[in-house]
Amino acid sequence: MNLTLWIATGLLAAVALAGGISKTFVPKERLAAQHGGEWTESVGVGFVKRLGVLELLAAVGLILPAVLDIAPVMVPVTAVCWVVLMVGAMITHGRLGQFAFVMLNSVYLALAALVAWGRFGLEPFTG
Repeated sequence: MNLTLWIATGLLAAVALAGGISKTFVPKERLAAQHGGEWTESVGVGFVKRLGVLELLAAVGLILPAVLDIAPVMVPVTAVCWVVLMVGAMITHGRLGQFAFVMLNSVYLALAALVAWGRFGLEPFTG
């Protein structure tokens, strides 16, 4: 189970890193022109950048606390935060009729829920 949780955590961290980099460093107009990025048209550039920074922090929070053995409880806490973020993403994409993205976000939500459940209960990090 530990290996499964690490794989799920690594996948989520990669998704968070990719999303965070694009939202933080790609201009809003370019994001809005991409399929799935239409939601950025109705929000300010500051919101998109802050969301990107949160995703970068999530990538860090999913991996580093466990690897460095510094507050490893932050891994499942970050996973719970990712669940909340994915609920918001699913609502946003659902309002735009982008149901393929809703399904993709639901997969990310399920992975994050697995990590949170596993690291809080089944296979917690022990120091």
